[in-house]
Amino acid sequence: MTGHTQNEITIAAPLDLVWEMTNDLENWPRLFTEYESVEVLAREGHRTTFRLTMHPDENGTVWSWVSEREPDRETLTVRARRVETGPFAHMNIHWQYEEVPAGTRMVWTQDFAMKPEAPVDDAWMTDNINRNSKVQMGLIRDRIEKAAAERGATPGLTD
Repeated sequence: MTGHTQNEITIAAPLDLVWEMTNDLENWPRLFTEYESVEVLAREGHRTTFRLTMHPDENGTVWSWVSEREPDRETLTVRARRVETGPFAHMNIHWQYEEVPAGTRMVWTQDFAMKPEAPVDDAWMTDNINRNSKVQMGLIRDRIEKAAAERGATPGLTD
């Protein structure tokens, strides 16, 4: 079995602002509540290799891994994958953005498989990712909408 999730949210902010804020890796610890730090390891063209470190979990464990991320502004997509897979056999992520009348629709799709020796299975991780994605997307929406209001930016208008 493999895991697959797809979650989406509409953010009442211009596409340019949503794109800018969600693709500013160095600021992810201020955008996502789960990340303690981001360390950029390499940049090659539009591709960035970076280390994400999470805040300690309820058991005090700090999770960290290396990923590659490549945004494509023309197609309004981002492709990413874990380079250091940890408990995952593989983890591929696709973000898609679309300008809609209410602002910007953002869709996160994750395809993955857990290693046989991982402490959880694909079904557990699917539920976990779905639950957490909804929380993080809501927080991101709120932060971007606040930034849009501070800038006087409204959906349908570029920054």
